[in-house]
Amino acid sequence: MIRVAIVGTGGIAHTHMEAYKLWPDRCEVVALVDIIEGKAARFKEEFGLAAETYLSHKDMLEKGGVDLVDVCTPPYVHAPITIDCLQAGVNVVCEKPMAASLEECDAMLKARDESGKLLSIIAQNRFRGPIRDLKALLDSGLAGKVRHAEIDSFWWRAHSYYDLWWRGTWEKEGGGCTLNHAVHHIDMLGWMMGLPESVTSVLANTAHDNAEVEDLSVSILRYPGALATVTASLVHHGEDQKLIFQCEKARISAPYAVYSSVAMPNGFPLKTSDEAFEKKAADFLASLPPLPYEMHAGQLDDVLTALETGRGPAITGEDGRRTIELITAIYKAGSTHEAAELPLAKDDPFYTVAGIQASVPHFYEKTTSVMEQEGSLTFGSDFKK
Repeated sequence: MIRVAIVGTGGIAHTHMEAYKLWPDRCEVVALVDIIEGKAARFKEEFGLAAETYLSHKDMLEKGGVDLVDVCTPPYVHAPITIDCLQAGVNVVCEKPMAASLEECDAMLKARDESGKLLSIIAQNRFRGPIRDLKALLDSGLAGKVRHAEIDSFWWRAHSYYDLWWRGTWEKEGGGCTLNHAVHHIDMLGWMMGLPESVTSVLANTAHDNAEVEDLSVSILRYPGALATVTASLVHHGEDQKLIFQCEKARISAPYAVYSSVAMPNGFPLKTSDEAFEKKAADFLASLPPLPYEMHAGQLDDVLTALETGRGPAITGEDGRRTIELITAIYKAGSTHEAAELPLAKDDPFYTVAGIQASVPHFYEKTTSVMEQEGSLTFGSDFKK
């Protein structure tokens, strides 16, 4: 039985808890931590748990009896909490984004290596069927090399979204929509194409004058032989999120669509898709095994299986760091108005939290700070429509 502690009992912790409930014979949530008085106790009551509650993760670690810590806090404390837990000899799964800087990511990886414990960073969309299928189709080579990727991380959040106490400042949220929303799509892009050679970007805040951070960014990424465009937004009604890859032989995407152009002798396309290619792609996807669980349940199942079998997790700390490196490059390019070359060096001002905070634009000042808000969380597109 794997004994789990959840640190941070806000909205996303509820999603994690629903997953743990699926496996009562594999894991038990034995500890809850939240810095807000009474919040962990309310979480305990809501889920009917026989768990100890704490105001500090350090008190929880001192008590002991935990095998896995699930970090569900605001981003600015991901690194210190994760490092404390690893140094105490406890495995960690940490919500996205991994940390607020590459320096913090590297400190987390160092603590993992020195402790010999597991570290996995949440990237739940890799456990969606359509995203797994798109990755497999790209890796199969059926469509050929990628020429252009279009990543539409379109979200919509009202003005009141940034009223929550930790949102809307570079200090506590670490960034705006690029870090905390497009992190999902940027992780998927990195998973499928790796890091680009360079990034150019524009940052803006167009609708949230109660936040220092951006609510819109548009970036162009240069890969060897390919370009990618990434739009991160909190101002797109309908949240029409897509990943589209234009490859040598076909266009493939999530939500799933495939189109393979047929050429006329003069090089112009016929207005029909190559049905033979479409069938080949469909047959390939039909051959893939079903996913036993999706989203957070899929990743937490993988983490539990890793602990049970002694193998590594499917999504590692290095995966989380790669995503932060690309996001940091977007912030650097958007702040300096120059292309950012990758990889970013340790002496780059944007390597540290202090360097980032000293360099990024502060669009507005945060004007409201409430401790809690009513309402449930939404997770964007299911990539099935």
